[in-house]
Amino acid sequence: MARSATTSDAFNAVAEPQRRRILNLLTQGERSVNDVAGSLCLKQPQASKHLRVLKEVGLVSVRGSGQQRLYKLNGEGLKPIHDWVKTFERFWNESFDRLADYLNELQTREQSNEHKE
Repeated sequence: MARSATTSDAFNAVAEPQRRRILNLLTQGERSVNDVAGSLCLKQPQASKHLRVLKEVGLVSVRGSGQQRLYKLNGEGLKPIHDWVKTFERFWNESFDRLADYLNELQTREQSNEHKE
């Protein structure tokens, strides 16, 4: 069975672990294909393939510099992922608030028990 295209959107592109590693590397600044490959212990054709996918969905941009092509993270391309993850913010905040309330209650009980002894 043929694999479905991974270049349709940012979500599919970042589903691949090597591409996430490349994005993490690019947070440190522009990199050439060879630098990406060397830093992540990939073969150059693998790095090129992943960078092409990331470029096609707008997660990286590329510019020529002499004979090199330098890739750079495009934060705007991550916006759909950010917006989707942000929808869970309320859930996490409420969960952390409940946890904080519970921990405060435990601490209050513990202090109360210490005063009784």
